[in-house]
Amino acid sequence: MNYFIFISALITLVAVIGHFSMGRKEYLKPVLDSDIDIVPKKVMQSLFHYMSVFMVLSMIILLAGSHHSCPMYDYVHNMVRFIGIVYAFFALTQFIIALTSGISGGVFKIFQWVFWAFIAAFAIIGTL
Repeated sequence: MNYFIFISALITLVAVIGHFSMGRKEYLKPVLDSDIDIVPKKVMQSLFHYMSVFMVLSMIILLAGSHHSCPMYDYVHNMVRFIGIVYAFFALTQFIIALTSGISGGVFKIFQWVFWAFIAAFAIIGTL
């Protein structure tokens, strides 16, 4: 068992649950219920679900990469490293946006970067 990758998978699971519950309610639904044009609404809905697909698939790959008994174990370490790098860039991008947003306490209010950073760190450490 690779505990670093397993922890990364568990954090991703928490993020997936938050994404489908709080993310849908607090971020997606208000955009879809707003008075903006239908095209930006559908683009935002698509982006939300792109992230949904990526998070679920990456969680599955992280789980597969965490346990030696999985038939895919020998093949997923490069994918796990890639997932870690992607989440690291998600964290960096969101942190910069939060920091420069002009929102008072933006780094704490736009907090998902913390999840992305921990997912990235544990995944990358697990592949070393």
